[in-house]
Amino acid sequence: MKAGVGVVSSLLLFLLMGAVFAQRVRPRKPSKGPPPTKKPFVPKRVIPAEPEPQEPTDYPPPILGPPSPYSDCPRECLCHPSYPNSLYCENRNLRVVPVIPFRTHYLYLQNNYISELTAEAFNNATELRWINLANNHIQKIDKQVFKKIPGLLYFYAQRNKLNEVPSGLPSSLEQLRLDRNRISKIPAGAFSKLHNLTLLDLHYNQLSDSDLGKNTLKDLQSLMQLNLAHNTLRKMPAGIPHSLHQLFLDKNRIDDIPEDYFKGFTHLAFVRLNYNQLSDKGVPKAVFNMSSLLDLQLAHNQLTVVPLFNNRLEHLHLNHNSIESINGTEICPFSMSADHNDDSLVPRLRYLRLDGNHLHPPIPMDVIMCFRHLHSIVM
Repeated sequence: MKAGVGVVSSLLLFLLMGAVFAQRVRPRKPSKGPPPTKKPFVPKRVIPAEPEPQEPTDYPPPILGPPSPYSDCPRECLCHPSYPNSLYCENRNLRVVPVIPFRTHYLYLQNNYISELTAEAFNNATELRWINLANNHIQKIDKQVFKKIPGLLYFYAQRNKLNEVPSGLPSSLEQLRLDRNRISKIPAGAFSKLHNLTLLDLHYNQLSDSDLGKNTLKDLQSLMQLNLAHNTLRKMPAGIPHSLHQLFLDKNRIDDIPEDYFKGFTHLAFVRLNYNQLSDKGVPKAVFNMSSLLDLQLAHNQLTVVPLFNNRLEHLHLNHNSIESINGTEICPFSMSADHNDDSLVPRLRYLRLDGNHLHPPIPMDVIMCFRHLHSIVM
């Protein structure tokens, strides 16, 4: 009896537990919700690259010279025992001028990266006679530099970045080369003390008529060569000293020559006016009739007639003008008959260029007879 009750009790307990489990809520499978909202795209901040290094850090490092027997020789330079008065510092990637020894007469500093000349480097360089600073980056020259070197004879600073002619140039100077800079200004009195200057080269700059007043060049009493080619001149420069032997004015915009411009020039032998805007109207007929003139160049202008020239002229360049004919009577204004054979009157022309004109050969016989000394003619 007890055993039967136990079985019944177990069965009831089992059924009761099943009912409890049946009443438990089964978890539903979660339905698929809406897609997650995408975050807006925010570009990453771009960090700019480091800028290119500026001068002078982008230059190659200076090149040091070999050990020198001279204790005062700068490491950046070469002091050759065979030339104790010369200091060779060219092609060394220099940014500044090294301290110059007292014994130096000739200083080579071309082909470097020097941007400024200061007086400190020249404190002991009182014996300097010759400086070559060509092909640097020089923009400024302290005028105190020239007080340290009062005996300087030659100063070469072509192919730099100068905007004006340096001030304080020493009176001893004989040659000044400042070509291929950016010079557009000549300070008042810049040449006033240069009575010994024989060569002044300012070609390939930015000089205009206003930069060359009548007093700018007048004190250059010994000047023999003046080069003002490749500037922006419209007029012949004023106040040129009569000591001049060579005048170069190529590649300007000159269209007129005053009739008496060359009056008083007794030594002028070479005149170059190629690549200007000269026409017959702007060239007085006898303006080049100077007894000293040996070489006259008027190529690439607008001339239609051959200007008169002295019988001593040896080279004449008239190529690339608008000349159509040559008047033998004007070129040889005297009789060429057999009974008048004075060779001193015959032009001494040796070289003549007429190509690039509108001439129709042959050249008249009277012209050929006139040019007895002619070695070469280009037509």
